Amino acid sequence: MNLDTKLTHILGIGPTLAWRLEKLELLTVEDLINHYPFRYDDFSNISTTLDAKVGEKVTLVGEIWSIKNIYTRSRKILTQAIFNDGNSPIELTWFNQSWLTKNILVGDKLQISGKVSKYKNKLSIMAPVWEKLTDKLPTTHNSSLHTGRLVPVYPETFGLTSKWLRQKIASFLPQVLKEIQDPLPESIKDSMLNLADALNKIHFPQNYNDVDLAKQRLGFDELFYIQLATLKTRKNWQKKQVLEPLKINSKNLREFIKSLPFKLTSAQLKVIDEIIKDLQKDFPMNRLVQGEVGSGKTVVAAAICYLIFQNNLKSFFMAPTEILAFQHFSTLKNLLEPFNLKVGIYTGSKKKAQEADVIVGTHALLSKKLLPENIGLIVVDEQQRFGVEQRSFLRSKAKIPHFLTMTATPIPRTVALTLYGDLDLSIIDEMPKGRKIVKTFVVPNKKRLDSYKFIEKKVKAGDQVYIITPFIEPSETQTSVKAAKIEFENLKKVFPKLKLGLLHGRLKSSEKELAINDFKDGKTDILVSTSVVEVGVDVANATIMIVEGAERFGLAQLHQLRGRVGRGEKESFCFLFAENENSSVLNRLKNLERTQNGLELAELDLKIRGSGEIFGTAQSGRFNLKIASFSDLTLLEQTRNKAGQILKEDVSLDKYPLLKAKLAEISQEVMPD
Repeated sequence: MNLDTKLTHILGIGPTLAWRLEKLELLTVEDLINHYPFRYDDFSNISTTLDAKVGEKVTLVGEIWSIKNIYTRSRKILTQAIFNDGNSPIELTWFNQSWLTKNILVGDKLQISGKVSKYKNKLSIMAPVWEKLTDKLPTTHNSSLHTGRLVPVYPETFGLTSKWLRQKIASFLPQVLKEIQDPLPESIKDSMLNLADALNKIHFPQNYNDVDLAKQRLGFDELFYIQLATLKTRKNWQKKQVLEPLKINSKNLREFIKSLPFKLTSAQLKVIDEIIKDLQKDFPMNRLVQGEVGSGKTVVAAAICYLIFQNNLKSFFMAPTEILAFQHFSTLKNLLEPFNLKVGIYTGSKKKAQEADVIVGTHALLSKKLLPENIGLIVVDEQQRFGVEQRSFLRSKAKIPHFLTMTATPIPRTVALTLYGDLDLSIIDEMPKGRKIVKTFVVPNKKRLDSYKFIEKKVKAGDQVYIITPFIEPSETQTSVKAAKIEFENLKKVFPKLKLGLLHGRLKSSEKELAINDFKDGKTDILVSTSVVEVGVDVANATIMIVEGAERFGLAQLHQLRGRVGRGEKESFCFLFAENENSSVLNRLKNLERTQNGLELAELDLKIRGSGEIFGTAQSGRFNLKIASFSDLTLLEQTRNKAGQILKEDVSLDKYPLLKAKLAEISQEVMPD
């Protein structure tokens, strides 16, 4: 057995177990070794029934006196045993585990762990953890695996328990620890554990100090490799030679800005200035512009496309969907064609890009046929992963254009500097004057009918409504959660006189386009949708956003959904409904009532729920941290400094072959090439 051994090649792991392991993304022995506990049960208090106190977690050593299954009236199965540690008998109870009577027999010596309770004046332990003692009774917690120690508890899936994972990891770890080589150079390890020790202690610590030391090392690794990959990519990018530094005609730029039908904010002007400085360097720009929905990122990009045109170069403007591409096409035509720029479109359904100076489209723009030599700028709107993949494609070319990524996803600065360390960062932190504040309310379910009456009244006055659900169809395990298809049918009964539309990710492109266009054209009053609308659908007449199951969304994502309304002159509202109405859930959601600042909400998400909530489920896998946190500013700074130190010594990493190999292994997840 080695780290690369597939789990399916191990005796006892058949197709069903393999399928369950795959659900946890566990395919090899190495995957299993890197499947870390998320908490520990402290069963290190080895006690006796005489000393055990009610409410205390204890470990007892003794013998089974009796064990039997009892069938209740509600068809539940209780397994009850009498256990004696030589002092006083205690009752053990398990639920729906009838097979235990075949595994635990009268006379078996057991070590059990659990919380002591009292039932009918008798001591008992409900659902205790247990293990058989085949030889002499242990006197220290070092001799046991599931009891009598700090017991690791792992992320599980149906049919795959922590006990099974614990047994397998305990069996595999000693066999592979000797082959684990530590890639970190001694110069940056300082006093941290070596990798093998850290892995041993994270799974089977003797005490909480062991846990802390293991987390310190493994958390450092998680952030360090991200920092190393992004900083190395940045240095490689800067080696690329662009065409000559661009000439900037300030007078023409001022005339362009003056011609706009609105005044640019100081934040927009600041970002334009930062981009111009990039365009005047002798290596290609690689910049991320972050700004709220409606902060004016597209206008900034249009101004830069104009500067590129003045240097006799073309611009590509890429959007993640055809719907958004057509929206940008319309906006850029209005802004640029008065200045003699031709704007073209290139998507799956329309290809009118011949002789255009600015070509708007989807990722199809980067096909080899279309990418001309005189391309000076590529703008990518939204979808961070989409942007990374395109940058990877461009890195493979000898001559590459300037590159500008834009996002409305609020990303805390610390996270952006870590995950997008290969890009320079600009933030449009000011909204244009006159932008309406969306009045936001967390609504108790008892007021649902009132909200429906409010909707009906507003629609009769000419307004339109979004109703967002977490799922497309009902889930077998989440039966109470509202799903778009079912809610669409239910709401047709609630609003029989109104016209409803349905939008979700499984519709064909043509069906999505029809649903959105019908809503834009006022042919539907209410659009029932999943969060697919959070990017790029602009309907000035939409004034109400209702989010069902709001606690299932991150605050930053809810903020983006809210940004779909309030885009016209009318007063706008966002109503948040939660399935779970406990105080902690409602208090988290009430942050949206308090602030309209997306970055502030993203920071809160980061502290409360982790990085996956910033990027949504489609992105969270790529940024998944098992131990480290993007809110740990000290560790972020430490890992960035250490990565910079290594690259300063040797940017090729030839001096550090283990580190170079490790980086190559994980770079596809962090920074695909």
